[in-house]
Amino acid sequence: MVKIGIEIHVQLNTESKLLCDCKTSGNEEPNTRTCEICTGQPGSKPTMNEEAFMQTIKTGLALNCKINSKTYFSRKNYFYPDLSKNIQVSQYEVPIAEKGNLDNIRIRRIHLEEDPGALIHKKSYCLVDYNRSGIPLIEIVTEPDFTSAEDVRIFLRKLITILGYLKIYTRRSEASMKADVNISTNDERVEVKNITGLKEIQRAIEYEILRQDKEPVKQRETRGWDADKGVTTLQRIKESEDDYGYITESDLPVFEISSSLLNKIKEEIPELPDVKIENYVKKYKIEKADAEALAYDLKFAELFEYCIREADPVLVARWLRRDLIRQLNLNKKTIEDVNLKKEYVLELMLLIQEKKVTDNMAKEILIKLMTESFSPKKYVEDSGLTMESDTSKVEEFCTIVLKENLKAVEDLKKGEEKALNFLVGKVMQISKKTANPDVIRKILKKLI
Repeated sequence: MVKIGIEIHVQLNTESKLLCDCKTSGNEEPNTRTCEICTGQPGSKPTMNEEAFMQTIKTGLALNCKINSKTYFSRKNYFYPDLSKNIQVSQYEVPIAEKGNLDNIRIRRIHLEEDPGALIHKKSYCLVDYNRSGIPLIEIVTEPDFTSAEDVRIFLRKLITILGYLKIYTRRSEASMKADVNISTNDERVEVKNITGLKEIQRAIEYEILRQDKEPVKQRETRGWDADKGVTTLQRIKESEDDYGYITESDLPVFEISSSLLNKIKEEIPELPDVKIENYVKKYKIEKADAEALAYDLKFAELFEYCIREADPVLVARWLRRDLIRQLNLNKKTIEDVNLKKEYVLELMLLIQEKKVTDNMAKEILIKLMTESFSPKKYVEDSGLTMESDTSKVEEFCTIVLKENLKAVEDLKKGEEKALNFLVGKVMQISKKTANPDVIRKILKKLI
């Protein structure tokens, strides 16, 4: 039986590092965002980043965890050049949060720790950049409750959404989220380290399950994922946590988390995706699939809620999900990659609702809004593209088309539906896409 557990490492959205005042972003020149604390100089004293600590508690609450009333940090012995002090400040015995769950997946623990630096490998040597060293991470560890790569993908997608709602995670770089995946198809397990991206995590799990079916694992291993080759490669025989020789971090105090602090943080947690989906369906009568697509991305949820202040919720949900999301997917972009102004999207929704533009014209404007900033209302007026509401004018267009396409008329009389679509297209051409296709169909059928 396949058992899969995951350890998700998430970079927190803070301005400074975990134990010092160095910035988490800014100057990208190597080793320019460092100090004596994050490089482990003798005599340096760390100070806990309060915002990172609070964000960890907030994550635990959102994931239904028990928050420990007392917690402390440990030094994880770590002899590798990407942490110059040879220890990583982490948590071991008592994490900030534990015993949670998300969609029936048990969460063992959530703890706060510092990130190592970055190794830059050259042909015959290796360079170290300590700009990342000390950046705050949370590690979310699940129980081995997954049985397939698809289960993991669905879970991580929802987790990313929740962390986005909490404003503690942004896709600022590839290093913002990584996962270590523990997979076992028999008694021993293999850990695949440092996989970035949902697609790669799914690929790595699928490959490793097949590999273990062919080559049963006899001892615990740590493997790496080679995305280019689509294979895992052996890195070392897996050590246990005890091998790291954790000792208490004596430069940091024991932290107490009061019930009043927990209540304050609970009040800061916004309406999360599952509740939004339920509200969208009940309150606005939109389809559940539309509600899920919108609620699973905070930017889409905010756009939807802005537009429905004035426009019909069902219409807005349909256009955002079936047209905007579709266009983004076709262009391999997310809503964060395009500069869509909410007020202009609302303008377009109102033009559609008031039947001032055809669906085809609305789609063209929506695509244009993904790369340009302009008022759809003014654009339609200036271009003379307002939908033709005068049915006598549309009938005039239809009459011209029927006279010029006698064969299509005969085919339509024989019951060929393609002929009607052909004639509608011709009328749309001469009306410069300003005629309503439904009105055209009715008039054509009446005239024939």
